[in-house]
Amino acid sequence: MLKTVLSITGKPGLYKLVSRGKNMLIVESLGDKKRFPAYGNEKIISLGDISMYTDEDDVPLSEVLASMKKKENGAAVSLDVKKASAEDLFAYLAEVLPEFDRDRVHASDVKKLISWYNLLVASGMTDFEEDIDAEKNVEASEDSSASEK
Repeated sequence: MLKTVLSITGKPGLYKLVSRGKNMLIVESLGDKKRFPAYGNEKIISLGDISMYTDEDDVPLSEVLASMKKKENGAAVSLDVKKASAEDLFAYLAEVLPEFDRDRVHASDVKKLISWYNLLVASGMTDFEEDIDAEKNVEASEDSSASEK
């Protein structure tokens, strides 16, 4: 699911991939459901390709979102990101991802994470466990093909 949800630099919110055209993608805003083209010169990244820095390895965004869903019982985060201090934001992230890298994760990253989570919940896209299972299957197949060589 997160592979088809996109972030476009310079545009607020998240977008769902609808179709691909020549040198462009057709995307639909998760907020107001408006469709428009996104061109190749814009920095577009899939949420499935994003991970959070931790003290050990990076953790895929799907695992962080699943942890947030578990903490919030599937509801939106009640923390107001516009009024929250950096300490409040880091305290919240420490509850869902205790081993996050305090040197490389910034308050703006946590704000974006919470706003993305709330937008996904409002859009009814909360099956983050599906993405975790898909990632594990890909890793297992890569490991088995690497050991065969």
